[in-house]
Amino acid sequence: MKRLLKWLGFTIGALLVVLIVAAIGIYVIAGQRLNRTYSFTTPALVIPTDEAAIARGKHLVETVSECTGCHAADFSGRAFWEDGMMGYLYSANLTSGAGGIGATYSDEDWIRVFIHGVNKDGRPLVLMPSHHYRNYSDEDLAAMIAYLKTQPPVDSVHPAPKLGPLSRTLLTLGALPPLPAERIDHDAPRPSAPAEGPTADYGAYLVQVAACAECHGDALAGGQADPNEPAGANLTPGGRLGDWTQDDFFNTIRTGVRPDGTTLHEFMPWYKYRDMSDTELEAIWHYLESLEALPSAL
Repeated sequence: MKRLLKWLGFTIGALLVVLIVAAIGIYVIAGQRLNRTYSFTTPALVIPTDEAAIARGKHLVETVSECTGCHAADFSGRAFWEDGMMGYLYSANLTSGAGGIGATYSDEDWIRVFIHGVNKDGRPLVLMPSHHYRNYSDEDLAAMIAYLKTQPPVDSVHPAPKLGPLSRTLLTLGALPPLPAERIDHDAPRPSAPAEGPTADYGAYLVQVAACAECHGDALAGGQADPNEPAGANLTPGGRLGDWTQDDFFNTIRTGVRPDGTTLHEFMPWYKYRDMSDTELEAIWHYLESLEALPSAL
């Protein structure tokens, strides 16, 4: 009996040591990734100030990329996680008010956010989908920055981001997506945008910069960005869109109601996308029609 108790004590002690070492390793590995400093030369973009460019930027920011979904309607930022296990994570206040990055970010800093996924200090952002936004053309990206710089100041000071033990573990084990800066080939040239028009090529551009793959999966066959929210639908012809017409697609985006009478979940920001032009929606439709018909991933 004493020998058994001794063996159990040794086993439990060994397991505790392994767990402690693993916890330290996870904390260190995640910390190295989160605190890595990147250095890049940004493209020389001229940020416009004319009304047409700012209006274009407003459309891209508020409708196509739906930035207000993460950064709030007044761009003051909001909480993503406020939990001891997951940590404390807030989207940035984009204005020039107290706590806002607009007061301190140069044009080059803004560009690095969009195309490299790093902050002013070169450290990686956690949830900013820069791996999609870097595909914006220079002209469109400059228009977006121009619009964001016109926002009135809003005082909203958020605590510094701090990932908790659970999110660090999930990040290290690959259960959370890699940091956006880790997903980007920073040396690869950025693609040029196709001409605006009701074409599949322009639709592919819009789907990319709207970050549709974040919810619908890389192949657009379905995905789930947030386990607490409904899964993103299969957008290929292998899903329900295979039975839709272009008019069905338009009506669904404009009204939030599918052809069968069911409603889109509010997690799908159709109420923003409904402000896309007919040309944009037709382009997206033609692109989705051109995809390989895949079975639903979920």
